[in-house]
Amino acid sequence: MTEEDALAMARESVLTLLSISGPIMGVALAVGLIIALFQALTQLQEMTLVFVPKIAVVFASLLLFLPFMLAQLKTFFEGVADKIIGLP
Repeated sequence: MTEEDALAMARESVLTLLSISGPIMGVALAVGLIIALFQALTQLQEMTLVFVPKIAVVFASLLLFLPFMLAQLKTFFEGVADKIIGLP
């Protein structure tokens, strides 16, 4: 394996990580923004108000995005396995 191959594999792994975690992080960011806006508008500064809805929505989005995440991970692992098989 050359340096270019190692860099390509590292780049591909980072892109796979971002594509897997991106939707969940986006949902958490959107829910956090909505809750912060609600808190600012109502001047309700309860700390626990942030955690319960965000955890529930992130859990639901995990269930929703799980097939996509597993497909991405499967594709990445198949590529890694093919590269391992092709090593001299």
